[in-house]
Amino acid sequence: MEAVSLNTEPIFGEGDEYGDEGDYSMLEYNNEALGVQLKREYRPPIEGLEFESFDEAYDFYNVYAKGQGFGIRVSNSWFRSKRRERYRAKLSCSSAGFKKKSEANNPRPETRTGCPAMVIVKLVDAHRWRIVEVQLDHNHPVSPEIKRFYKSHKKMCLAAKEVQKTEPVKEIHTIKLYRTDVVDSLCNGHSKTDERDNGNSMDHSKHLDLKEGDAHAVYNYFCRMKLTNPNFFYLMDLDDEGRLNNIFWADARSRIAHNYFSDTITIDTTSLTNKYEIPLVSFVGINHHGQSVLLGCGFLGHESVEYFVWMCRAWLTCMLGRHPQVIVTDQSKLLHMAILEVFPQARHCYCLSYIMHRVPEKLGGLSGFEAIKGKLSKAVYDSLKISEFETLWGEMINEHSLGNNKWLQLLYEDRQMWAPVYLKDTSFVGMLPISETSEGSSAFFDGYIHKHTSFKEFLDKYDLALQRKHLKEAMDDFESRNTRFELKTKSNFEFQLSKVYTKEMFKKCQIEVEGMYSCFNTKQVAAEDEIMTFVVKEGIEVEGKEKETRQYEVVYETSQTEVRCICSLFSVKGYLCRHALNVLNYNGVEEIPSQYILPRWNKEYKRKFTLDVGFSDLGADSCPGEWYNQLCRRALEVVEEGAQSQEHYQAVMQEMDTLLTKFSVLDRKLT
Repeated sequence: MEAVSLNTEPIFGEGDEYGDEGDYSMLEYNNEALGVQLKREYRPPIEGLEFESFDEAYDFYNVYAKGQGFGIRVSNSWFRSKRRERYRAKLSCSSAGFKKKSEANNPRPETRTGCPAMVIVKLVDAHRWRIVEVQLDHNHPVSPEIKRFYKSHKKMCLAAKEVQKTEPVKEIHTIKLYRTDVVDSLCNGHSKTDERDNGNSMDHSKHLDLKEGDAHAVYNYFCRMKLTNPNFFYLMDLDDEGRLNNIFWADARSRIAHNYFSDTITIDTTSLTNKYEIPLVSFVGINHHGQSVLLGCGFLGHESVEYFVWMCRAWLTCMLGRHPQVIVTDQSKLLHMAILEVFPQARHCYCLSYIMHRVPEKLGGLSGFEAIKGKLSKAVYDSLKISEFETLWGEMINEHSLGNNKWLQLLYEDRQMWAPVYLKDTSFVGMLPISETSEGSSAFFDGYIHKHTSFKEFLDKYDLALQRKHLKEAMDDFESRNTRFELKTKSNFEFQLSKVYTKEMFKKCQIEVEGMYSCFNTKQVAAEDEIMTFVVKEGIEVEGKEKETRQYEVVYETSQTEVRCICSLFSVKGYLCRHALNVLNYNGVEEIPSQYILPRWNKEYKRKFTLDVGFSDLGADSCPGEWYNQLCRRALEVVEEGAQSQEHYQAVMQEMDTLLTKFSVLDRKLT
């Protein structure tokens, strides 16, 4: 480690450049004389706030000081001795400390008071300065109404005079919060958007409607998260007048979760659909317990293709360009167009539960609504073949004279995006309900926000919601690893699944194993080489009445032990149905083939899964910022494991102490 020197007095001309004004008298300054209109909201410095240079940090504190009515100076600087590079500095009130005693006959009177007000800034990598310590209280009166300025304000005034020669100046200082290089490239890439035939071009008059205190709450939250949450990511979209169009952010856990659970996601726009006060957009996945997990979220200033494109690209950039395989949304055409542009390789589908929940709203006023609803449900949930769906849909339209119903017309035109019979080869990991009793994906923040929740209130609840979700996942991890599940049958399939799956997923698979006993009269109806076709009958209770017998076609390939049922439960939800299990059992297969035991539901999934995306070895030309981000991501894997038990925690802490000791030894060798 290079030696460092602490200079109690500024060097390299700091007194001239930054205004060490302890010995300067205060001069009067009239804002109006220069035509400068000062913005009256001066953001106070807080720990964690970051800047792209030392000058920006100094200017920020200087603007704040001017608004409060005091001056500043650089009272201490730390430099690396070999490169003479400043890496730490203390910016103090101009009344800090005391003057040296003078032996002159008529010494100047003491003007300093030993004021403790100050900020300390530190270089955290090659390009970022962070506020690490703040003291706002003074031991002398300060007032923003005093129309005088200190030496540190002189440079601000001279700059204002220069600009005022050509045009009036509005002194509005925008604090630049830290963004990674990849985010900056994203911003640059969005400066040009394609114009569309529907005239849906960017409207800069549409922006986030922030109430009093909202902007400050967002600002403080992001500053705090950058300090306390490693690998925290955010991006803000501002118009030409500095107003917020959109905001996106994702914390470290969401970015790590994306590597595990981004195969199928939903973009939840419930707040937009229901006209909530906060225009929240959430990116949500499904974890190994079948529970929703947050992968990032944001505020959308206006529902348009361009704004949705910005939000999707922000998320994609945050997640290092890794595309999901399947995306589920509501029926927003604007969002659909954005997904086609940003995620061209993904399969975009409409949320079935969202569509079915709208049936009473759209059709409730029609004569014979209950009969229509029954016909629609039968077509959606009971159709095993496309021909069956088409027939049942046609019967509903003709019997109830619904040919002119616009909503049903649009629904039918989009049927390949939402009807289960058209989506049998698409993996939804449980997000698409395939029966009336199936659970659909619910909004991640259900119970935490309502129609009138403000931005500030949401940010207060955001951490609480995530903490509870993370705690739930950690408790389920612990229970799945340390609990012996209750078996309800003597089937080897059930025993096999109990050894590898998480508790929640095992319970879902257990229902299918138990359901094998409701299947009967399994018959082989065709055979060609090693491929055999079976028909399995099942007794199903319909609307609480007598059981109805249904037939399911199952194809079985003997050489590879592959099985596929016409109900496509495995494709949609990720585990085998009772009909496929019945055929395996019929053919003497004692264990479920390995290709049908998905690692995604394994109780050890997060331990065994390799986070290869974004973790390749960095090249020789990599920078400290890249090292920092990579270390944060890898360290979170250790954090996840260390939080599993007291033993794991102690082991992690011991290894961390060992590492720190090694670093100290290495540093001593380099000095």
